[in-house]
Amino acid sequence: MKRNRPETVTFETVRELASAFPGVEDGTSYGTAALRVKSRFMARLREDGDSVAFRVGFDEREILMQAKPDIFFLTDHYRAYPAVLLRLSTATRREVADIVELSWRSVAPKRLIARFDSEQHGK
Repeated sequence: MKRNRPETVTFETVRELASAFPGVEDGTSYGTAALRVKSRFMARLREDGDSVAFRVGFDEREILMQAKPDIFFLTDHYRAYPAVLLRLSTATRREVADIVELSWRSVAPKRLIARFDSEQHGK
């Protein structure tokens, strides 16, 4: 199913959306751009330039892949890791925003999440 997408989603989009969450830091992983929270892996651009590996729980990964197999997928390398791959070329900004938050919540310290949530509810 083809979808109309008003804008191209890139790793810069991922980085921009991730910057809204406290503790997110730029870095590299296997020679590509990556994001971390308190030195913990959150996401990385893969060598193909079109997919991003995100840290998520195994249950969340299965739900995402079943719900949107054109966007979320897995390779054998990531099968044993709590991660899912996202195709930038088929994802919308909203879908990227959702996985960025899910990934951030999976790696951020509980205190950081609690502080962020309380600040968001105070607005």
